[in-house]
Amino acid sequence: MEMIETKEAAERYLLVACDTGDSAETEESLKELAELVKTAGGVAVSHLVQPREKPNPGYYVGTGKAEEIKNLIEPLELDGIVCDDELTPAQHQNLAELLGCKVIDRTVLILDIFAMRAQSAEGKCEVELAQLIYRSAHLKGLGTSLSRLGGGIGTRGPGETKLESDRRAIRRRIDALKGELEDIRLHRERTRKKRQGGDVKTAALVGYTNAGKSTLLNKLTDAGIYADDALFATLDTTTRSLELPKGSRILLTDTVGFIKKLPHALIKAFRSTLEEVLEADLICHVADASNPQLLRQAETVRETLKSLGAEGIPQFLIYNKIDKDVPAENLLAGAGAERTFRVSAATGEGLDGLLEALEDFALSGKKRFAGVLPYSAAGLSARIRNEGILEAEEYRAEGLYVEALVPERLYAALSAAAGEC
Repeated sequence: MEMIETKEAAERYLLVACDTGDSAETEESLKELAELVKTAGGVAVSHLVQPREKPNPGYYVGTGKAEEIKNLIEPLELDGIVCDDELTPAQHQNLAELLGCKVIDRTVLILDIFAMRAQSAEGKCEVELAQLIYRSAHLKGLGTSLSRLGGGIGTRGPGETKLESDRRAIRRRIDALKGELEDIRLHRERTRKKRQGGDVKTAALVGYTNAGKSTLLNKLTDAGIYADDALFATLDTTTRSLELPKGSRILLTDTVGFIKKLPHALIKAFRSTLEEVLEADLICHVADASNPQLLRQAETVRETLKSLGAEGIPQFLIYNKIDKDVPAENLLAGAGAERTFRVSAATGEGLDGLLEALEDFALSGKKRFAGVLPYSAAGLSARIRNEGILEAEEYRAEGLYVEALVPERLYAALSAAAGEC
């Protein structure tokens, strides 16, 4: 008997946007919105743009345009619409009642994708918290179109309870999740202090989603984390030690990707993850050099970093994917970066120069020590290997002679021990 393979039909959506003055930006934002819908498992069958000074407070678009959308639902066989901005509760409720179909905004769509991608316990907690923060603020306007009893885009996530029924239950769950994430944050802080105690510098990989951060981390450290040519392919923070050519090392941390109109609820919920950026000694801004919207994306990353309070941290700008066609104007995005690099995480092109720069950064602040340590202080030799670069070692009658580049704190300990000889 022949097996018949069945596949659930993808949900069909109309994209809706208000053009408030920058048509080119609106067009690119809609392209990105279509990619988000695709990532969530849906299909963007068409789009509709209305030029307006600002969105209509009642329906997002004008009432006439809302009626036009209603008349498209049956001919286009739509499951719903996706608006390119975050809707107010009133806008959501009015549209849902008028259209009689699912109404989703950009924020819900991004939260839904995060719910799909989260793998770790921390990531799942952060996504659920973001969803609950959003829904608690929009509870009045949820209606039946976002009922958790339904299915499809906008209904995924860890919290598969009837969220819209009891605001107090949502508040209790938010408080519980905040407690769990605070425990995770404290654990991260203890781990960070241990790292800092070893005087090993840290670099955070940040950038627009799908710029290639995870691919770069895999190429440099053999981290083996999931990477794909997709929006928000990875959410969970990963830290790996990178051994540099001259023997020093630096810790590289892959972080969640940024995006235009990143939901405020996500920034609040991902506080413990984003603290990895704030605590880093160096920010490596990874940019997709082949993307026609690189300049806008780079500005979004800079604005997000500024909102996090990270603008004072030294930055490298890494133009990734130079093995592809790169528009000439894209190489002008380096404002605010101390150094820029052109690399391909896929082919390895340009990585030698990046590694040299990371080594220079890792060694900055270290001092050269040359002297004889008493054998009773031999344990300091292990610290040299862990925290600095051991250049020479020789066993002598009076003690262990070493030459090394070490952090100032270790230099002081070595000098004190050498004085005992």
